[in-house]
Formats: sequence, structure tokens, C-alpha cells
Amino acid sequence: SKKDTFKMYPQGRHPAPHQPGQPGFKFTVAESCDRIKDEFQFLQAQYHSLKVEYDKLANEKTEMQRHYVMYYEMSYGLNIEMHKQVCSIILICLL
Repeated sequence: SKKDTFKMYPQGRHPAPHQPGQPGFKFTVAESCDRIKDEFQFLQAQYHSLKVEYDKLANEKTEMQRHYVMYYEMSYGLNIEMHKQVCSIILICLL
């Protein structure tokens, strides 16, 4: 199916169609090496692109974790402060 072909050859990279009357795919060694080199360079570029995206997401994750810890500490500090004030009000009301 077209969807499966797209997965095998991403971003419009499809094998050359086989024309009736033409012999099957016969490549010379040099042509095969060139094709392998092109595919390797394509995969290297794709890897680099994915690595950049991964690094960006990893940095965002670290930043989000840092914010989470900061908000947690602030929330905990406010909770302690509220508890102290409630205890003070209760003591004042009892005295």
C-alpha cells in the first residue's frame, strides 16, 4: 500500500518504478555504491535532525522538572506558613 511505501521511503523517496519491457533492476557496483552512499547520507541527515529535536525536548524536560520542584517547594512553604497562622489564630481564640 502507499502508506507502507511512505514508511519505507520517507519524504517522497521511492524506488524507481519498474517499466514493462525493461530488464529488472540491474545496477553496476559503482551505481550500487552511489545509491548506498546517498541513502547513508540521507539517514545521517535524518539522524542529525532527530538528535537535535531529542536534545531540545530533553532540555525542555529538564526545565519543566526544575519548575515543578520550584513550585512544589513554594507550595510546601506556603502550606507550612498557613499551618502556623491557623495554629496561632486557634491559640489566640483559646486564650
